[in-house]
Amino acid sequence: MGKITGFLEYEREDRHYEPVEERIKHWREFIHPLPEAENKKQAARCMDCGIPYCHTGCPVNNQIPDWNDLVYRGEWEEAARNLHSTNNFPEVTGRICPAPCEAACTLNIEDNPVTIKTIECAIADRAFERGWVKPEPPSLKTGKKVAIVGSGPAGMACAQQLARVGHDVHVFEKLAKAGGLLTYGIPDFKMEKHVIARRAAQMEAEGVTFHYNAHVGVNMPAEALLREYDALVLAGGAEEARDLPIPGRELKGIHFAMDFLPQQNRRVSGEPQEGEPILAADKHVVVIGGGDTGSDCIGTAFRQGARSVTNFEILPQPPLRENKMLSWPDWPLKLRSSSSHEEGAKRDFAVLSTKFSGEGGAVKKLHCVRVDEKVKPIAGTEFEVDADLVLLAMGFVHPVHKGMIEELELKLDQRGNVKADTLAYQSSNPKIFAAGDMRRGQSLVVWAIREGRQAAHSVDKFLMGSTTLPR
Repeated sequence: MGKITGFLEYEREDRHYEPVEERIKHWREFIHPLPEAENKKQAARCMDCGIPYCHTGCPVNNQIPDWNDLVYRGEWEEAARNLHSTNNFPEVTGRICPAPCEAACTLNIEDNPVTIKTIECAIADRAFERGWVKPEPPSLKTGKKVAIVGSGPAGMACAQQLARVGHDVHVFEKLAKAGGLLTYGIPDFKMEKHVIARRAAQMEAEGVTFHYNAHVGVNMPAEALLREYDALVLAGGAEEARDLPIPGRELKGIHFAMDFLPQQNRRVSGEPQEGEPILAADKHVVVIGGGDTGSDCIGTAFRQGARSVTNFEILPQPPLRENKMLSWPDWPLKLRSSSSHEEGAKRDFAVLSTKFSGEGGAVKKLHCVRVDEKVKPIAGTEFEVDADLVLLAMGFVHPVHKGMIEELELKLDQRGNVKADTLAYQSSNPKIFAAGDMRRGQSLVVWAIREGRQAAHSVDKFLMGSTTLPR
């Protein structure tokens, strides 16, 4: 390492947020990057720990100590090359990944991990600013055609890898732009959409063809792709939302999070809207579900001018701190507060929703009861809250089966995902591969990138007999 004693000399310093009262007035990213000199100091904190446990936390196998050392030495372009060798979209993970690498950092034993995510984002952004990110078209074409369904992180990573080794890659996206939930689910205040658009442009220059408004299994037969392409990769995500079938569910004003969030992203980008507008302005908003999607609903509701936002989670409140001797270097269970939570939401845990009530066909109240650690209702703890808009953010159960998956007659696993292993990524039809949330279920963007890359390795090997693509 460049500075063996860096972790002793420098304190952890991370990016700062714009004040709440300012950031809720706009839809732009609000994290202030660290100056170059501070990033070099933070990179110097990466200790020569012998066994880099950060590697165990990173699904895409980032060579974290290596590019930390390069940043400390000021060799930013080489750091960018190193970073891109394992991660197709580090500017994405540097913004929205929860950073399991930092949880696994040796310095996290003292709650002081290296600012890995911040440094990763700084490397990626500098690479674009300096023009180091260029298209990498193949020198030879293989003559093989691959169809990829879905342009989220798994589909895009798979497409880029396959295009770079010479395959004719076509990506079919049901929406109007590339990115999947990166474009239509993640709010702009967490990641502005030019971040995705410039990657799509790079991929087009590398030979990838995007087909938009192409909903395979709905307005495009899946069988046609099987006939016309040498391999088919399914990377359409897990979009079947978990519902809340309790009395009053039919009332107006109760929506899935993924009906609410894409509307606002379309407003920001100027894209035409679909369906009746779902707006939080001057309403008492209740978000059911304590994960990232719920957090995104909270931040969006505040920016739309919600009167109040309440967030319920059915599980008990996690501890404020983990027991490092039991959890490290694994991802710990502890209370996590996002920037959106800090904008004024009231959070409550161990709450079960029992029914909705309303007036004139519209929801007005949510009725709840507190539950014990076994999620059993506790008698006498019933209560109700005002609810003019209820957003269901309780996760996703599996991919949508109707349409493409049923048409292709693919086998499913016990959870309803497309059945495929993590070695070959082949489905029950050997010509069809599955990756990302469609195969593993709802997960993180960094896992989607990993699966897209590994699926590309398997597809190339299937088509050519061998491959030079990394896993």
